[in-house]
Amino acid sequence: MAQQRLVERAKLFFFRHFERIFVLLLVFAMVAIHTFVEQKFAFLSFYYLPMILAGFYGGRRFAVLAGLFVVALVLFYQYVVQGLDMLPGFYGDALLALVPWAGFLILTGYVVGTLAEQREARLGDVKNAYLATLELLTYHIESTERTQQGHSNRVADVAVAIGRELELPEEDVENLRVAALLHEVGTRDQRLLRLLSRSVTDSSVPVARWMRGAAEIIGEYGHYYEIVGEDWDIEALPLPVTVKILAVADAFETLQMATPVRAAFPKWSALEEVEKGAGKTFAQDAVHALRSVAGRPEATGSAMQQLKVV
Repeated sequence: MAQQRLVERAKLFFFRHFERIFVLLLVFAMVAIHTFVEQKFAFLSFYYLPMILAGFYGGRRFAVLAGLFVVALVLFYQYVVQGLDMLPGFYGDALLALVPWAGFLILTGYVVGTLAEQREARLGDVKNAYLATLELLTYHIESTERTQQGHSNRVADVAVAIGRELELPEEDVENLRVAALLHEVGTRDQRLLRLLSRSVTDSSVPVARWMRGAAEIIGEYGHYYEIVGEDWDIEALPLPVTVKILAVADAFETLQMATPVRAAFPKWSALEEVEKGAGKTFAQDAVHALRSVAGRPEATGSAMQQLKVV
């Protein structure tokens, strides 16, 4: 488990600092090639690989800038340092060899970046349709109980706001949103969790990752109140931060709903009740983040609730 978390942190660090790491790797690769390789001109094709990576992960603009950076470094070596299996400087044969290579290198980054951006846009459309379907589904499931109507959508809004306040990776935020939308159904009927776990197999599709990640959060949350309490420090329990956030958001919204035995808490009274459990029942960082986002209207009013009012 510890090794898996270390790998996840390493991946997160790499993608957060991708541009800086990419530039450093390019410079190191170029220095290594021009220091240790005798047939330097034959290694010009090596630079197509980083251009493909730059286009796929950084998009069209980053790939073009990376291509210009590589071309500038190669031309610098050719003109100033020692040349590429030819005499240093810019003359007919050198330009005839380098100019077409430079053009195709930049064009490769541009094309791959364009395709990657188009793919990302299509996946974004799928994600938005998927989330809209889940919001409608949970809203209508809860519409049979008037006190519950819109509850999961509001919990999702608060949970996402807390996750972003804590600067969680966007993938964890999306997992949290889906888990919050389905938490009422999932904790009551375990068949949903089994269905989610079996129905997604392609880890390269973001929707599949969200469904699988949401199932894991809901499964953990189903046992949350069995293990937290006065005897255990919540910070010491091996619970994912997404589960702790969901617990805070759910409690905050549940307190604002009336029940047969009590009236609904006003928002700030509900916040005070949640704060009383900070460090024991609820994670302190999640509670602090809740206080920060509680005054924001986007964190406490979901689109479905606004639709209901209209």
